[in-house]
Amino acid sequence: MSDYAERRARMVEHQLRGRGIRDERVLAAMGEVPREAFLPEHRRDQAYVDAALPIGSEQTISQPWIVAAILQALELRGDEEVLEVGTGSGYSTCLLGRLAAHVISVERHAGLARAAAEHLRAREATNVELMVGDGSRGVPDRAPFDAIAVHAAAPAPPPALARQLAEGGRLVVPVVTGPEEMLTVLHRRGAELETTAIAPCRFVPLIGAEGF
Repeated sequence: MSDYAERRARMVEHQLRGRGIRDERVLAAMGEVPREAFLPEHRRDQAYVDAALPIGSEQTISQPWIVAAILQALELRGDEEVLEVGTGSGYSTCLLGRLAAHVISVERHAGLARAAAEHLRAREATNVELMVGDGSRGVPDRAPFDAIAVHAAAPAPPPALARQLAEGGRLVVPVVTGPEEMLTVLHRRGAELETTAIAPCRFVPLIGAEGF
């Protein structure tokens, strides 16, 4: 194995499986997708550290465990329509593309979206669709979605995104709760949303009509 492949395998075993990630599809995808390919060249040697890393435009690529926790909470089986808010480098978008049928990802920074599109083309991720805009509003004309992943901290679960969840759908979003943020999953059960806290986290703020 290459050095990067060896580091990736260790990440999966120690940072993910060793810390409670049990979804084998998530573990397999994160063992296959090269995180280094979604980082600026001068950051690639840090690709498998247990931390978030800057990617430009004051944004970050999330810590591997956080990415895995979001993916696991979405409970994807392969036939879902997924909305992602915050494309960033395209790393999680690529992973979602391996775990679901189709992904729409919205990024507010056009430069990041262009770079992500290049990364995704290089990985032959043909079932993902990128948009530039205010992801906090979702994409109502393409709803409903079976799963929605938000990669920025919101003051509360955005109502527009909750409305775009299909029956049985899952919305995973970091929510600001006083001095900390809590990664939270909301599960659509008819007219109700069942809420479960996953873990404390730290994200950039969700900027937009239903964010900050």
